[in-house]
Amino acid sequence: MSNVAFIRLAGFATGLFANWSPRLFEYYASRMRRFYKRYTHLRRPFLNSIWSACTFNLGPRTCCIGHRDFANLAFGWCAITALGDYDYTKGGHLILWDCKLILEFPPGTTIIIPSAAVFHSNIPIGLGERRYSFTQYTSGGIFRWIEHGFQSEEAYFASLSAEECVKERAEARSRWENGAGLFCTLDELESSSFEI
Repeated sequence: MSNVAFIRLAGFATGLFANWSPRLFEYYASRMRRFYKRYTHLRRPFLNSIWSACTFNLGPRTCCIGHRDFANLAFGWCAITALGDYDYTKGGHLILWDCKLILEFPPGTTIIIPSAAVFHSNIPIGLGERRYSFTQYTSGGIFRWIEHGFQSEEAYFASLSAEECVKERAEARSRWENGAGLFCTLDELESSSFEI
C-alpha cells in the first residue's frame, strides 16, 4: 500500500489511538511486535499503522447497516475515516446506537471506536453524492493466537492441565473487564499520571 494519502491517514489514526488510549495502544503494540517478529513473511498494510488489517469501502455511496464488528478484539478500537463529496449535515452521519449518539461525520474525518462493543451504522447520503470509507482494525483471533502461544485454541487447551484449564476459562470470562481497564479517563489523560 504505497498511496501517500492513505499512508498519512493510517499514521494519523494510529497517532489518535496512541494519544487517546495509551495503555490499550501499548497492548496492541506489544502483541503486534511479537506477531510480526514471529511471522516475518507477513506485512502490515501500512508500516506506520498499529492495526493488522484495513478495508477500503469504495461506494460510490458507502453506507453501513447497524452492526458490531464481533470478529474484532472485544475491547479493541477500530479507526474509521470518511471520504468523498457529500453534505455531511444532511447525510453520512455516524450513529452509535448504544451511546444514543448521532454524529455529523464530514469527509476527511477520522473516529476511533470500540467497534466490536458498540452497535454502529451510517445514515445514507443524497443522490449524486459520493461517500467512501477507510477502516483499520485487528481481528480478536490474532490476539488469541498470540496469547495462546501461537497455536489454536484447541491445541492450547489440550496442552493445559485440568487445573490450568479452569484458571484460563475464568480469566477468559473477565478478559473484557481487564481490556476495558486499559481505557483511560479524561482526568488520566489530562494529568498524564498513569502507568502504561
